[in-house]
Amino acid sequence: MTSLFDRMTQRPDAEAAGSATTEGPSRDERSDNAPAVSVGDSNVDEHGVAYTPVKLKAAVQELLKFGLIEAERKPKLYQTLLQQPQEVDRVLEPFDLRMQVDDIRGLAILIVAESAIGETEGDEWSHPLVRRQRLTLEQSLMLAILRQQFLAHEQDVGIGASEAVVELGELLPQINLYLGETGSDDRDQKRMRNLLEHLKGHGIVSEISSGDQVTIRPIITHLANPENLQSLLRHFRRRNNTERTSPGDEPGTGEQGAPLE
Repeated sequence: MTSLFDRMTQRPDAEAAGSATTEGPSRDERSDNAPAVSVGDSNVDEHGVAYTPVKLKAAVQELLKFGLIEAERKPKLYQTLLQQPQEVDRVLEPFDLRMQVDDIRGLAILIVAESAIGETEGDEWSHPLVRRQRLTLEQSLMLAILRQQFLAHEQDVGIGASEAVVELGELLPQINLYLGETGSDDRDQKRMRNLLEHLKGHGIVSEISSGDQVTIRPIITHLANPENLQSLLRHFRRRNNTERTSPGDEPGTGEQGAPLE
């Protein structure tokens, strides 16, 4: 005769015979349709352990990995985030992060919460999970030129219509207008391509195509302060004009070209 302790610790005969167990799947294996009990804003399993639905978890992980999700490239993940903004922010809140949505351009962007920035003075905020990357003056100049190219594109075709494709031949005169020519067409081209390559690493532009075109991504409208970029353009314009004006001459206007302001 078995004791009560034996009956409690003995494996069921059905399990010993290799039949399916009655325990549910783990949280990693559970689908969005798995049975759960709703407690407030959380989902909990039959053991009272809270979990995040699989689709929402995948979307938030993608947002954390890349910093943004574009509706045009990943529509399902974007829609998941758009449909559950409060749940997304609930997941991100312990990390002092939150989601910002630009529904006109189809962007979901990961940003640092205002509360985290407010704890530091001035511009010298820090975040344990977010690395600040500063641009050189020349890289910032290219960013300002690309941003204005993108906004001009939106004025022509409408906001959120499509990404802006620009010819390198259109960008080179603008760069030379502010930085001046090096005296070599090859060096001018290499300088411009190096700047575009660096900005590509930040997700601002695409690869340069075989047809010498580059696509400007919509995220550029959320980068940098427009007033600061305009001040930067004025600084480069004044510097270039000063270098081109010989002593005793009246200040010139530099090379001919459409102004960016």
